[in-house]
Amino acid sequence: MTVVAVLGGPGAPGATSSALALLLSWPLRPGRRVLLVECDPDGGAVLAGALEGRVEAVYGLRNLAVADRRGLLAETLWEQLLDVSPQGTGERLLLPGLTDPAQAPGLAYTWEPLVEALHALEPQGYDVLLDLGRSGANGPMAVLPRRADVVAATVRTTLRGLSAARPRIAALREDLDAHGTGSDGLGLLLVAEGPYPESEVSRQFRLPVLGALTHAPRTARVLSDGGDTTDRRFIRSELMRTARTTADRIQDLAAARRRRLGGPQPQPQPQLQQQPVQPPPVQQQPVQSVQPALPPQQVQAPQPVPPFVAGPVAGPAYPQQPQQPPPPTYQQQPYQQQQFQQQFPPQGAGQFTGEWPIRVEAPQISYAAPHIAPPAVPQPPAPAPFPGQAGPDGADGEEVWRAR
Repeated sequence: MTVVAVLGGPGAPGATSSALALLLSWPLRPGRRVLLVECDPDGGAVLAGALEGRVEAVYGLRNLAVADRRGLLAETLWEQLLDVSPQGTGERLLLPGLTDPAQAPGLAYTWEPLVEALHALEPQGYDVLLDLGRSGANGPMAVLPRRADVVAATVRTTLRGLSAARPRIAALREDLDAHGTGSDGLGLLLVAEGPYPESEVSRQFRLPVLGALTHAPRTARVLSDGGDTTDRRFIRSELMRTARTTADRIQDLAAARRRRLGGPQPQPQPQLQQQPVQPPPVQQQPVQSVQPALPPQQVQAPQPVPPFVAGPVAGPAYPQQPQQPPPPTYQQQPYQQQQFQQQFPPQGAGQFTGEWPIRVEAPQISYAAPHIAPPAVPQPPAPAPFPGQAGPDGADGEEVWRAR
């Protein structure tokens, strides 16, 4: 598997459009797939640009921060992918980026687990492209270019573009040498807009040129603002031809670095041609494993409810009343009180028998302990299908959505 980080810079050199061109032109052997992850902290641009807003912005990179805190990052990753293959074969996938730059601080502790999850896709035959934008190599996101096999810095061959890129590339080179696997995986991805030739730019920056994309604004507008990527004129355009050449150079550089570092070599796997590639198994976990456990003293087993028996009930719910003496009869009352009751008898009262009525029926009171409901566990919503189409299942079992 090859992990390629595409870095931009000031002046909009075209990092996102270049990453999309690599995604659509990446050479794939049978059983291989390629995934583009929008990691730009300033916000993703593909949903509103190349996809023209036809896909609802409910899924993407922002949902992985919540999944990482719940320990479900690897499983949730498959639920956020969009299929952008022109034929809908699920070979070219997209993980949309942030919808608001204010969401970037919430991913500070998710970048490193995300890189680990992406490297774990190697047995499934995935190549990964990371769109870092203009500021994706600084701060907590610096782990992305440090762990990448190849870092491609997008530069326009104009005086303004080269001047703005020089200090940023110098700082990136020092960071890769000090904290990464070395700056030998750093290269230039040129957009041939200015008069400076490829050899001169490589000599000035002392870096290899991974590719020189043709400056074709009309063709590039399909990648930045939307259009028909299945059009034969777009597929055979000079921009896409140079993108395919750039992808071949990047793969050659990644293979050479892996041989130097002693890592696994990206060799073709014959068994993948006979069996469909399966996604990593999603382990079904009960809800109790992801929700916070309640302290033992808060959960009590309900006690059996005894049948109600008329009479005094012992317990704190029914405190015993002090026994009162029986009411006095007419013979025990003073003479004046007897005279008053004879003149003013109580309304609706019959003949007094000398005994007080006893209430036999007692109120029905439940003795069962109150039920303690477990806290609700937030679940991610089901992905919405593409407008006018039903969401098909991917060829290898994961759930992806057609975007084109």
